[in-house]
Amino acid sequence: MKLTVFNGSPRKAKSNSTILIDHFIKGYNSHDTHNIDIHYLADSSTTSLQIEAFAKTDTAIIIFPLYTDAMPGQVKRFFELIDPIDTKGKTVGFIVQSGFPEAYHSIFIERYLEKLARRKEWNYLGTIIKGGVEGMQIMPPSMTKKLFTAFEMLGRTFADTGKFDPVIKNKLRKPYRINFLSRILYRLIILLGFSNYYWNTKLKENNAFDRRFAQPYLSK
Repeated sequence: MKLTVFNGSPRKAKSNSTILIDHFIKGYNSHDTHNIDIHYLADSSTTSLQIEAFAKTDTAIIIFPLYTDAMPGQVKRFFELIDPIDTKGKTVGFIVQSGFPEAYHSIFIERYLEKLARRKEWNYLGTIIKGGVEGMQIMPPSMTKKLFTAFEMLGRTFADTGKFDPVIKNKLRKPYRINFLSRILYRLIILLGFSNYYWNTKLKENNAFDRRFAQPYLSK
């Protein structure tokens, strides 16, 4: 089985998608080392190679972040570019991650991906959904160990069966919706200003913190 990974994150190799798929590949290679091609859809200079790789591979996994209940533009563009190609019978699976804590936000893009696979007559592996990923890169190992282990196990079982393990798939998409107490906690975190910590850190890194309330397109 020739496996090819297509990373649809705008952040490319520095993305959360990269971290998750790296752990998947670690598990996938736990029994035997495989040659896995990885393509970054945000790299427009290699678009022709990406299309060619998808056409030639046996199995493809497309991973990308959820952008306000939708896919990043480069992922949609990729789907449009491969549409004219006859890829009937290809095995394709998806991994959608987001900063939203609830899997519910990604359910709608999952429906689109399932319909896309059906129209293209692909062997649809399913869609792995994982919320609460944004901020993962600044979390201590104790907070990410369970998540990384799950993705390694997902990759290991995929190498054995050629399918996404349904038990791991269901565990990763929890919580489907946050409960009442969690909603109260989130509101408290927002009121205390802790919810902006990660974003404020990024603004400061890019010398944009003092302009965080700028409205350049507001009519005077």
